[in-house]
Amino acid sequence: MAVVNVVAQVAAGVAVAVHLLAFAWETLLFRRPGVHRDVFKVPSEDVEPVRMWAFNVGIYNLLPASGTVIGLIAANTGEETIGRALVLYTCWFMALAGVGLGVSDRLAMSRPKGAGVVGTIAQLVPPLVAIIALTLT
Repeated sequence: MAVVNVVAQVAAGVAVAVHLLAFAWETLLFRRPGVHRDVFKVPSEDVEPVRMWAFNVGIYNLLPASGTVIGLIAANTGEETIGRALVLYTCWFMALAGVGLGVSDRLAMSRPKGAGVVGTIAQLVPPLVAIIALTLT
């Protein structure tokens, strides 16, 4: 992205990394106690009923991450308009999902309020920075 600044590209890349990590946790590693218990606060006895949900959410995290990667590649290989549009769309998708995560965390009754603040910030801030940087260039 010759016209798109480095801040937008780095922020979009961080957003991709966050969503790929979530994908790995939710689809590949969910049965591990360090993931389901420590990351998602799901007791071991609830893993099997929750596993299909976690897998599906993991796929949802993979999709905007892969779209952002494709957009960055397109923008850096001469298809700037297509790449920019794809990165903006997928970053909006990720940022709005971060808002949804924050709202659902505030509504959760089974754990202390604010338990998902780190996840919300990680999911919301990088794509939002990318959106702002893309909008300003």
